[in-house]
Amino acid sequence: MHMADALVTPVVAGTMYACSGAAMAYSVRKVRLEKDARKIPVMGVMGAFVFAAQMINFSVPGTGSSGHLCGGMLLSAVLGPEAGFLAMIGVLLVQCLMFADGGLLALGCNIWNMAFYGCFIGSMVIWRQVMRRGMSKRKIASASVLGCMATLQLGAFSVTLETLASGVTELPFAAFVAVMQPIHLAIGLVEGLITAAVLSFIYEARPELLWGYSGWNGSGQRKGEEGKKGRLTYKGTVAALLAAAAVTGGLLSLAASSDPDGLEWSMERVAETSELDAEGSAYEMAGRIQETTAVLPDYGWKDSESAAGTAFSGIAGGAVVILLCVGCSLLLRFFRNRAVKNE
Repeated sequence: MHMADALVTPVVAGTMYACSGAAMAYSVRKVRLEKDARKIPVMGVMGAFVFAAQMINFSVPGTGSSGHLCGGMLLSAVLGPEAGFLAMIGVLLVQCLMFADGGLLALGCNIWNMAFYGCFIGSMVIWRQVMRRGMSKRKIASASVLGCMATLQLGAFSVTLETLASGVTELPFAAFVAVMQPIHLAIGLVEGLITAAVLSFIYEARPELLWGYSGWNGSGQRKGEEGKKGRLTYKGTVAALLAAAAVTGGLLSLAASSDPDGLEWSMERVAETSELDAEGSAYEMAGRIQETTAVLPDYGWKDSESAAGTAFSGIAGGAVVILLCVGCSLLLRFFRNRAVKNE
């Protein structure tokens, strides 16, 4: 659901940059108040996993369309809404600059559509509500599916609102909504199942890594299935997730569907093309910047469709996401608050 620059005007793009920037500033402030420094490597590894998973487009049967994981719900269920949102920004920034996936002018829109809803609505509303009386694998599955379907619907609807506000006449609002919402409902269901599987693994391996997990209630009694001992060590769980990210990006990405994703598919149904033209200095400048920074455009070597280029992109992109997330965490002193009482 990465929007191209041609889908938004500079005014709409600037507005969405401001909205996403405000959410980012809030998240930075909140994460700096947290004190669990063990989240730093988890933030990097989970960001790398989401990056790799987004490379795998899965076909939606009977439609000729495909979808991929957004990841906001997954990240926030592990890291919390604010840290998850910042990790998603890292993923989308690397995709935009290093691989020219999604427009630079439209990056603020993509952050809002793909990260904000999943991280804040998905976790703070749906995840927290489902887990309010204790955590279990059944609740994890329910929250994952419900959260992914609901937040992907919100993201898809935001895309149509942004094109409407931008006056993209090739995509009439009513017709665009009519195709965008159903296809992303199906994509959200698959994303929910994938998210549930990953979170269930973490719950079994190291349950305290999940946001909101508490093995004991205030009376010293177990809450549902909580209080269970994880099957892996903290380092073992992080290593397993890192290995999963490497295999997903370096190997499984080669099996990605070539069908157009939900946004492209919807545009083809309405405008009979998935690529629209836009003229202006803002578009030209954004395009020139991406041409300079995109060392692996479209996740491969330039002017080549080699499988090795795709595999390398999956590994290299994940590594850059890890460096970006961990580097920013250390630089901005995330999860290192020393003013918390009873530390």
